[in-house]
Amino acid sequence: MTALLIEIVLSVIVVGGGLFGLIGSWGMLRLPETMQRLHAPTKATTLGVGAAIIASDIQSWTFTTRFAWEDFLIALFLFVTAPLSALMLAKVHLARNLPAGSVPPPLSGVWATEAADRPQQGAPEDPLQRPD
Repeated sequence: MTALLIEIVLSVIVVGGGLFGLIGSWGMLRLPETMQRLHAPTKATTLGVGAAIIASDIQSWTFTTRFAWEDFLIALFLFVTAPLSALMLAKVHLARNLPAGSVPPPLSGVWATEAADRPQQGAPEDPLQRPD
């Protein structure tokens, strides 16, 4: 009876993770602004994939009495790197000073145009630096 209960709990975790992944993917496709499209997959899809990996780890631990360190390390790597990469993407978006709701142009074209229009006067200021 306990094995059946564990399988039901693991099934709920996997289905919940799949729903989080689906919602995150749908949000990335449907949300109008860049920062909103960044938020949806970072939060929801991370939880979805993390739930599936953790369910896999729990399953291997309960039924084979072996703790899968690989699954744990993958989940840890996912939970650490996804928010940090979203933070870096958000900082780039803010540093480019794009108006809200705009779709950014291709980076190569923007950089080429700005470099041609800007006079060469030493190093440009870092827009992410706070004034002291």
